[in-house]
Amino acid sequence: LALVLVLGPAAAAAQVPSLGIDDAAARLSAGGYVLMMRHAQTEPGVGDPPQFRIGECATQRNLSSEGREQARAIGATLRAAGIRIAQVRSSQWCRCLETAELAFGAHEAWPALNSFFADRSDEPRRTAEVRRFAGGLRPPDNAMLVTHQVNISAVFASYASPGEIVAGRWRDGALVPEFRFVGERR
Repeated sequence: LALVLVLGPAAAAAQVPSLGIDDAAARLSAGGYVLMMRHAQTEPGVGDPPQFRIGECATQRNLSSEGREQARAIGATLRAAGIRIAQVRSSQWCRCLETAELAFGAHEAWPALNSFFADRSDEPRRTAEVRRFAGGLRPPDNAMLVTHQVNISAVFASYASPGEIVAGRWRDGALVPEFRFVGERR
């Protein structure tokens, strides 16, 4: 997160190489990757309205119609590229749950992926939980975690645009980002 705040999103993103979908698929075929995907495009705005409540989508900033199409395209592209995903977990925010549903179908809501944009006090606990999960992931499995920009920044010190995926592996006692890719063909 410090990289993003100090250097800006472009500099932080440059720290993790960007791959095309075919190169990403080739690397992911080995398994053992944690894929953190930022939810698809939303209606304009930052954060959520003050009356926000988990489980009540009408109180949240949600996917735009373009975001819904983007989520579907991401799922179709990953399937067409042969990318195997053993499990999908999602933040409980409606924009993440809808992204996961449209892109991947079956998914599990996981509070560790919930945004801490408005309250940073939960960041260390949630980030540690994601890292513990990553430490237990073994090839040939890959796991997709649909979440928010702040969560991806905290785990990987990397900025992700809506629908972008940052892939990392557990190595030498740490979750290390290896590459990023856009989950749809352009």
